[in-house]
Amino acid sequence: MPRPRLQRTFAGLATTLALLIAGAGTAAASGPATYYVDCSGGSDTAAGTSPTTAWHSFTRVDATVLRPGDTVRFRGGVTCDGTLAPQGSGTAAQPITLDSYGTGRAQIDGQGATAAILLHNVQGYDLTGLDVTDTGPAPTAGQQRVGVYVLLTDYGTGTHYKLTGLNVHGVNGSDDRYPDPSGGIIFEAGGTAEPTGFAGIDVRNNTVTDVDRTGIGIVSGWQKRSVNPTGPGASFAPNTRVLIAGNQVTDVGGDGIMVFNGEHALVEHNVIDGYNERSTDYNVGAYAWNSDDSVFQYNDVSHGVYPAMAFDFEGADTGTVYQYNLSHDNGGGALFSCPSEGTTSSGGIFRYNISQNDVGPGYLGVITLLCGDEPGTQIYNNTFYDPTTPNMVESSGASTFRITDNIFVGQPGGSALADTANTYAYNAYQDITGSGSVDPHAVLANPLLVAPGTATSRTDAGGYRLGTGSAALGAGTPIAGNGGRDYFGNPIPATDPNLGAYQGGAVASRTH
Repeated sequence: MPRPRLQRTFAGLATTLALLIAGAGTAAASGPATYYVDCSGGSDTAAGTSPTTAWHSFTRVDATVLRPGDTVRFRGGVTCDGTLAPQGSGTAAQPITLDSYGTGRAQIDGQGATAAILLHNVQGYDLTGLDVTDTGPAPTAGQQRVGVYVLLTDYGTGTHYKLTGLNVHGVNGSDDRYPDPSGGIIFEAGGTAEPTGFAGIDVRNNTVTDVDRTGIGIVSGWQKRSVNPTGPGASFAPNTRVLIAGNQVTDVGGDGIMVFNGEHALVEHNVIDGYNERSTDYNVGAYAWNSDDSVFQYNDVSHGVYPAMAFDFEGADTGTVYQYNLSHDNGGGALFSCPSEGTTSSGGIFRYNISQNDVGPGYLGVITLLCGDEPGTQIYNNTFYDPTTPNMVESSGASTFRITDNIFVGQPGGSALADTANTYAYNAYQDITGSGSVDPHAVLANPLLVAPGTATSRTDAGGYRLGTGSAALGAGTPIAGNGGRDYFGNPIPATDPNLGAYQGGAVASRTH
């Protein structure tokens, strides 16, 4: 697991030549300024303050100390090579903006450098409307490549980082989660002298594809605390006000979306399609590590290559919630739980999710509970429709999970429920071997799902409503603090809830 960050230099950064250019290293005289860059023309000796006097390269940009409210615009349809590493910081009220002008997106091509865009020890930035790539020769172990890399080193708390409408692709970094993380969009809090973290990460409506190893990630070298006593760093620094929403993350070598040291992080409305495609490690579609009260909701996670699992209760997590998500066609199942050695995790909730055609082969199940207990964790009111899996639940060791009010549909002839430790109550089971012996209130019947197996997206899951005569209607037990609504937005009844992710009335027609 994560270890202390190693010191390194960054290939492709502006050289001392920048200091020789007129106006380099100085801030604008007064007021916010807008600078233009045309890497197909322009001149680094020009003023840079209009499209007709555009600068030519990153050299001039990186040598200019930007101020709050400044904007740097890159000509659309044109590629700029190397690493963009601006100086200067903005504020939440007056961020520094990096975007395109003219027709189409500007492309920032790192050409195999450590990063295509590097924000190092700066804050107050908005990035929007750019195309970012960083492809080089096949990487060696530990050779870091990132599309957009926000790195704070012994910085304290950095605020306001807003990334919207970016197209990040073609990043062939090494298979390293941490340290030296590679991926599409990476935030890292590092150093050894001053506790460092982020306050205000907003990553929305971006496209991240064909990247190694992480799609969108937040990592930290400041992890040590009571639930992670052997973690890196001398102390703990949380990452607060984290929002990762509306992103399309596809063809990822390792993890889809990960959050280290999150405090009330919100990860929602993302589509993660294809992950763990080139990694030799275990990887997850979306998860938190060493975090408190993270919420993952309304996400669509699919096509994780074995042994990839959609979601994970990980080490040193407290109160992680997964709700209203669709997972489908994942080679390692829907939910994994593993409080890593030396960490303590507790209070996770997995509710109102739908799992379709997830597979748990070998020692994995659609639900896999390994590595030890996570006290207070609940799995309730989910619908697991996985008619090709040999293993519905795999569990080892003493554990106190409560698994209640779910619907489980396995393969014809029976999917195994290999769990004698956790508490099962009021679940419906179809084609699940051994379910009657673990659940004293088991509903052993076809739940009459309207059109199971037909969901094509998170918002196209109406086939998981309950048909007329379903034994799952009103067969559940109330659960305190249940969130108030189901997968489809229906209110949760105060008494006699349905089993599964649907809490509405019976649907007469077996139509989608």
